[in-house]
Amino acid sequence: MADIDKFIPTSNITLFRSCLVTTEYPGVESSTKYVFDKLGIEYVIDRNQSCCTGLGHYYDIFDELSTAALAARNFSLAIKNKHKQYVPMCATCYAILKTSAKLLNENDEVREKINKSFRENGLDDLQYTKDDINPRDDITHVVDVLYYLKDEIPKHKKRDLSGITIATHHGCHYCKVHYNDTLCGYRNPEIIDKICEAMGTKALKWYDQKPRHCGGGFRQRYANRELSLDATVDKFESLHKENVDVLLVMCPNCQLQFDRYEQVLEDKTGSKHYFAVMNIAQLLALYMGADVYNVLGIQTHTVRVEPLLDKLNIEYDDKGDKLHV
Repeated sequence: MADIDKFIPTSNITLFRSCLVTTEYPGVESSTKYVFDKLGIEYVIDRNQSCCTGLGHYYDIFDELSTAALAARNFSLAIKNKHKQYVPMCATCYAILKTSAKLLNENDEVREKINKSFRENGLDDLQYTKDDINPRDDITHVVDVLYYLKDEIPKHKKRDLSGITIATHHGCHYCKVHYNDTLCGYRNPEIIDKICEAMGTKALKWYDQKPRHCGGGFRQRYANRELSLDATVDKFESLHKENVDVLLVMCPNCQLQFDRYEQVLEDKTGSKHYFAVMNIAQLLALYMGADVYNVLGIQTHTVRVEPLLDKLNIEYDDKGDKLHV
């Protein structure tokens, strides 16, 4: 197990679902569960969980008080279920939940206002007590857990993924919001790179624009579309120069920006070099033998993943019924 300076859970986990993962790339959730099961990680998914409000929060639809109130509700459910270790699959959920926990712990006025609202609406059991959740030790991203158990990963190898060029993109809400809690660096982040090394595959240690934002920027994608795309283009062109086969991400918003907008980016730049866009949990599940359609969910991607499978000599059934290892 990796030697790190903060608590990383392997049990009593609530795997926090993400609205963007569920609606855009459900294979990220099924891949995460597949990998967690292989590694013997004990977790639950709470069907009563609400959204973290991340998308609405950054669109200024949800104010900070409403976001903190929903976080308090979610935290109370997890504590009641004896699975208070929150592990989000989305970097935005990760950042929002940690920020909300800090606010609930440190601001007595906000905490009491939220608790009063719970009491007045017959929801006394949802009240939040100061320090119920430790934002550093009780809220960790999926990549933290995977990195912590990276020495266990080779024991579950089913496919050889060497021979492909990998670039990594680390979500800004993981690296740049709560950077004191970030593992393996935040100026030149390497946590996904080190998980790749555990699989016997090497990611590019550095490429131009590696720490750069994906350009998505939530509302910027729609309100300032050209500004958003200009930021994405810089990274897109640097990935083409490196002739990467796959870009690995840890956030569904980043995945959406590079995968869904691939044709738009090609039209803006004239660059036509192919690369797949995958979440690190999807690549790990592939390494461990998962079905590419029923687990990885590659049929939901805009950029086809099949050419990457061809390069890896992984045979697949076009109907998605079988995958031959």
